[in-house]
Amino acid sequence: MKAKPGDYVEVISEKEPLKGILMPSSLDDVFILKLDSGYNLGINADKVKSLKVLKSADGAKKKPFAVKQKKGLAKISVLHTGGTIESKVDYRTGGVSADFRADETIAMYPELAEIANIKARSIARMQSEMIRFAHYNIMAREIEKEIKEGCEGIIITHGTDTMHYTSAALAFMLDRIPVPIILVGSQRSYDRGSSDAAQNLASAAFFIANSDFSGVAICMHENLDDESCLVLPALKSRKMHTSRRDAFRPVNANAVARVDYRAKKISFVSENYARKGSERKLSVSEFNEKIKVGVLKVHTNMFAEEILCYKGFDGLVIEGTGLGHMPIQEVDGHTKENRRVFDALKEIIKKGVVVFMSSQAVYGRVQMNVYTPLREIRQAGVLGHLCDMTPETAFVKLAWLLGNKSKAEAMELMEKNLKGEISCRSMPKDFLC
Repeated sequence: MKAKPGDYVEVISEKEPLKGILMPSSLDDVFILKLDSGYNLGINADKVKSLKVLKSADGAKKKPFAVKQKKGLAKISVLHTGGTIESKVDYRTGGVSADFRADETIAMYPELAEIANIKARSIARMQSEMIRFAHYNIMAREIEKEIKEGCEGIIITHGTDTMHYTSAALAFMLDRIPVPIILVGSQRSYDRGSSDAAQNLASAAFFIANSDFSGVAICMHENLDDESCLVLPALKSRKMHTSRRDAFRPVNANAVARVDYRAKKISFVSENYARKGSERKLSVSEFNEKIKVGVLKVHTNMFAEEILCYKGFDGLVIEGTGLGHMPIQEVDGHTKENRRVFDALKEIIKKGVVVFMSSQAVYGRVQMNVYTPLREIRQAGVLGHLCDMTPETAFVKLAWLLGNKSKAEAMELMEKNLKGEISCRSMPKDFLC
């Protein structure tokens, strides 16, 4: 039988026999195997003595995986939205794709069945960078449906790239939340030996089933080993690394809790969190999908056109440098454009764009009273003074407010703490924690 990508094969080479899944190769003289460890290995064709198909990719038909409900375990709903945590290798391309059936959840992660009674279904299937405001509304409605049906907690599987945007969106949209809603992702797909998916999911489920926490949070690896996960605040967390399993960190805040599900241990880091309450009735305030909010990063050598392209938007979040700076002053013969940048900023504000200043430094607060240029920016109508929101949370908050409040109310509320997005105090321990 001729081997094809996706087949499980045995390769006899000049060295020891190797077994794995045959991957597509762009080189005719190289075989690529995905070993049982999850890692790929290239083998020169001239070194291969024989190649035997042990299991054809076409041979195995998927069957629904049924799990009996166990008395005494919490009822947890898993809502799948896509991302690496639901991905596996696509053997047509050799890449990773979000192709996952919701009924495979327990089959792939059997440890979940020992923690809770799991009900899983798919509500979306996409990489997280594809998400739009409409998908936040879908998630909120599906969460509301699950809570009405009596679930005791919800896990949302999600791509990691924009998971902190979604956690912020749900935190603003959902009020009087009676149960935990935990977003879970993975940096590596489940079919890799180094995958973090199973631990992240099991830790989230164990936390839901064995704590009194309610509200929205993120659950991801605490460090590079597989000992514990952190439950992170929905509005004050961020993806800080492209590929590490411990990519998510709290920003200007601390973690909610540390979870070691194997040792059956939950250690709360913060005492300031909402508790479960069945008497609370969830309310939902959806996003206006037509609201347009942009994000602009300040840099050297800016041009006024960069500001003016947002004049038709409802809002703009600026990632300023340091305390919230941007180039607005003409200081010599080479900086005439800086004044035009400032004029453009004042023009879009005059046209009705709500402008909010955050900092690309990520940690710390915007402070618009320290330097003269910052005072001028604030006098021009730019919001954000003394706020310590991440740019991503500021973007989500501004869009949500503009869709649910009047412009005047939205401007007032952007600088007020609504759901824990603005810290009342800056603590030294909250930096790079």
